[in-house]
Amino acid sequence: MIGLVLTGLGVAILLAGRIGLPLGRLPGDLHWRSRSGNAQVYFPLATSLILSVLLSLVMWLLRGWRR
Repeated sequence: MIGLVLTGLGVAILLAGRIGLPLGRLPGDLHWRSRSGNAQVYFPLATSLILSVLLSLVMWLLRGWRR
């Protein structure tokens, strides 16, 4: 069941990118590139928080449905 939920979330994220939702490019996502351009660091903070809240909501709903 958990595998199906995670697969569904993965498909939803891919489809969200195709329809124009900026997951991974939100205002709170951190991106740093060195001056030479040889190194870069990317940390999707805002995207991680949103996905965490959504996943927690899905798990809470599944737990309530299961009882």
